[in-house]
Amino acid sequence: MELFSARDTLWRDALASVVVFLVALPLCIGVAVASGVPPELGLVTGIVGGLVAGALPGSSLQVSGPAAGLTVLVYEAVHAHGLRVLGVIVLATGLIQVVMGALRLGRWFRAISISVVQGMLAGIGLALVAGQVHTLFDGRSPGAALANLTALPGLVSDSARDPSALAAGGVGVGTLTVLICWRFVPRWLRTVPAALVAVLLATLATVLLDLPVQRIQVHGLVAALQPPALSDLGAFGDVGLLGTIAAFALIASAESLFSAAAVDRMHDGPRTRYDQELVAQGVGNTVCGFLGALPMTAVIVRSATNVQAGGRTKLSRILHGGWLLAFTVAAPAVLGVIPVTALAAVLVHAGWKLLSPRDVGRLWRTERGEAIVLLGTTLAIVLTNLFEGVLIGILLAVAKTAWEVSEIHVDVREHIGLIEIKLSGNATFLRLPKMLDTLEAIPHGRPVELDLTGLRHLDHACRTELLAWAAQHGGRDDTSVRVSEGVGS
Repeated sequence: MELFSARDTLWRDALASVVVFLVALPLCIGVAVASGVPPELGLVTGIVGGLVAGALPGSSLQVSGPAAGLTVLVYEAVHAHGLRVLGVIVLATGLIQVVMGALRLGRWFRAISISVVQGMLAGIGLALVAGQVHTLFDGRSPGAALANLTALPGLVSDSARDPSALAAGGVGVGTLTVLICWRFVPRWLRTVPAALVAVLLATLATVLLDLPVQRIQVHGLVAALQPPALSDLGAFGDVGLLGTIAAFALIASAESLFSAAAVDRMHDGPRTRYDQELVAQGVGNTVCGFLGALPMTAVIVRSATNVQAGGRTKLSRILHGGWLLAFTVAAPAVLGVIPVTALAAVLVHAGWKLLSPRDVGRLWRTERGEAIVLLGTTLAIVLTNLFEGVLIGILLAVAKTAWEVSEIHVDVREHIGLIEIKLSGNATFLRLPKMLDTLEAIPHGRPVELDLTGLRHLDHACRTELLAWAAQHGGRDDTSVRVSEGVGS
């Protein structure tokens, strides 16, 4: 019975690995092209994600590889520092992740507000869509997310007068149509990944009709690798580079661990060990850095595919890396016939799903404060960059929490010859205007008893202002103010 069970598990893992490979193949290539690096580097990261990170403990079923969520950041880093320095950035990112995992910091990433994470993904999705729409028409995106968005009207008018751009746009829109409508085909046909079908159909249409669209430039796996040299380590003296590394480490770790939490909700197997998973991601990124490849994260699309395809153990994700390696070695020429616009369509579709406008609308109706944090994070990413946008989002989440926690109630009661003012809740500087407005409206000339025993917290700013008010109020017309304290900090 145990032999039969082991054989059944092996068979299911093998089948799941093939399905994940078919999903990962176009995504690995598309993310690389969108990041401004050779397509082979995306495949290298996918291979490392399967064979290296996939073999390490942490999560059993989530699959790692190049992620659309880091595309914008990688693109900016490559243009600012060069392709060779990308390996240095990824290497440093991996080492930071290993250290964070060893220090057992993995679980703390779960403390990041889910609204900030959703806002980060929405910002990434918007930036990805804005950039890849240009590529959809075989154009070059201006660069930053805001510039890409403002250049869209010009793209439409220019493409309307260019037959090559119209041909590329037709192929791209057709690819998008297949991706969107694939969920309506019969269930048995949906076992074939939509991205694979869409890219295959776009490639066939391009070849058969001999369309004048751009194809992927293939240079060979070994030729594409650009491992960092010792001279490249001098880039660590650039303060801007250190900020980029911090952004890579923060976002890659958060995306991987949030993906792990989502995958854990999809199956009944062993739960993710977050610190070990962070170490696994760090080791994978360290290897990718040595090879000069793209950064690696756990990817929810591939991970969900693995679970839905029946994967049971880590063997499925290891085998998917083996299939990627076999394809890259045996059939690299196949990449040269794939139209760039088809991969752009795949990423536009992925970016739109990251935007998730339906979820944003639902959150706006139920949790207005969380929706503001989400939208603020998204807007900040578009107006600045990914790292600064996430930091702004975290600050918004902290400010929202502080505002909600610092609720204070001021109860004023008049007795014969005495005004009793009772404060309850949390007195912080955020609620100071409300508190002072009430106190300053108290008429002078009558004794006041200020009861602070109902406060759970009284910060320094509020205590100082209350004592100042009491001294001022008690100093007029021989009135007095009695203060009763007993506040827990």
